[in-house]
Amino acid sequence: MIKYGGIISHRVFGAKQIMNQPMIFILGTTACGKGRLAFCLAEKLRAEIISVDSMKVYRGMDIGTAKPPPAAREAVRHHLIDVVEPSQSFSAGLFVELANKAVDQIKSRGRPVIAVGGTALYIKALLYGLFEGPPADESVRRRLSAEARTEGLEAVYGRLKLVDPAAAGRIHPNDQRRIIRALEVYELSGSPISQLQKQFDSAGGPAGWKMIGLRRQRNDNNARINSRVRSMVEAGLVDEVKALTAGGKRLGRQAAAAIGYAEIIEHLRGRVSLEESVEKIKINTRRLAKQQRTWFKRFAGVSWLDVEPDTPDDTVLEMAVGRLGI
Repeated sequence: MIKYGGIISHRVFGAKQIMNQPMIFILGTTACGKGRLAFCLAEKLRAEIISVDSMKVYRGMDIGTAKPPPAAREAVRHHLIDVVEPSQSFSAGLFVELANKAVDQIKSRGRPVIAVGGTALYIKALLYGLFEGPPADESVRRRLSAEARTEGLEAVYGRLKLVDPAAAGRIHPNDQRRIIRALEVYELSGSPISQLQKQFDSAGGPAGWKMIGLRRQRNDNNARINSRVRSMVEAGLVDEVKALTAGGKRLGRQAAAAIGYAEIIEHLRGRVSLEESVEKIKINTRRLAKQQRTWFKRFAGVSWLDVEPDTPDDTVLEMAVGRLGI
């Protein structure tokens, strides 16, 4: 019997599920409960979990990224968590390489695979392959980075909204790396990156994966986000960020831009109060969830589970098992 974030899960193993070795992908917005569902389903099927999250790869960034609790990670093997230091960069290409290795390893042990996450770029890369745009041009990137420093990232993001509003709608305003890449692609190819990513708009679902999505009403999801942020602060998010930046340590550009960390860093620098920082985390997380809902509309072959605020976790698990046909 394992406790995961307030729920109790009982191990239930089924011979049929073990023998079939399904590959299951669970997606959904932040704070929708997909991690809990993945854990309970993995317990039931004796599966292993692959995290599809661009921030859970960083060591030491535990509270703000809502990593599975230690007991859950001991009970069910998780992959692609705590892969690199927060000072290092991490790419979709490296993610796909490591995720594919994890899939092979899990299958070699005769276990089902459960991938779970909400990072659209990583989901696309794992399911459909990497986007092959023009190669990186360091001179263009340096110039765009310099413009972000002098003019402000908001101004550079505004340019992206003009030339590629579809891409801007899917990229967080604080995600400098992806903003610059989208502008770089436009400058080098003359075409918006959103138009070049047509391979992701597949008419059917990706081969080999059974895809389910967890979906909640916006008000419910927003309430869950607000509650999660409060719980993160109570659990020591501020101290976690202090430890990550103590003694002259610096977070890499990607880690420093993570929601929950960027806002607390601003507070620790004396620019905003803690209360203001917490409210910004809530706002930015709700904005991310809105963007995720837009992104997920592009994924074909997803069987969506509509969950009400009072739906018990056991019922959600039963819904998923029934929809998956396992």
